[in-house]
Parts: sequence; C-alpha cells; structure tokens
Amino acid sequence: MSSKENAAISQLLGLLEARYAIRVLWALRDGHAQTFRLLQDSVGGITPNTLNTRIKELREAGLVTHGSDGYVVTPAGADLLKRLHELPAFAAKWVASQIKKKEKAA
Repeated sequence: MSSKENAAISQLLGLLEARYAIRVLWALRDGHAQTFRLLQDSVGGITPNTLNTRIKELREAGLVTHGSDGYVVTPAGADLLKRLHELPAFAAKWVASQIKKKEKAA
C-alpha cells in the first residue's frame, strides 16, 4: 500500500472514529431522509450538540447532505455504506465467537 493510500485511509478512519460518526451514517443507510430529531432517535443516546458536530463533519466530508426532507447520505456516503454492507454478518459471527470464547474460559 502506498503512502498516499495510507494517508487516505488514515484520514477516513479519523473521521469515522469520532464518537457516533458511523452510527449517524448507519442510521441513514436506507436512503430515506431523516429530520434532525428522527436522526437523533435513530442513533440513540447522542446529544443534540454531538449530533450537530457529527453532521457538520460528515457534510464537510461530502458523505451527508441536507435536503428538503432532512438528512440523507450523498452518493459518496452511499458508496461507503455499500462497502460496509457485510458489517452485520461479520458482527453476528464475531459476537458468536466472543460468546464461545467466554464459555470455554468459564
């Protein structure tokens, strides 16, 4: 991997590792616009201040935009989410493996 690729990945991960950033994107994954309040409910546990900050960062990054009906992912945001579409299957297998590991240790 080139240093340019490493820098790009580091920059993207820096954005996504901010608290609730991925959860905001994930809440918008179905492509339906969400108002601020609905998005806050969809994310769960996020304060209005934090949500404002995340939306601002994701908008500046070109992953989220605000339309007439609310917040939606941009084509770039949809592309990122498409690349993460296998996350639920991976998460389910990972959780099952963690449970098995704990059972063996007990």
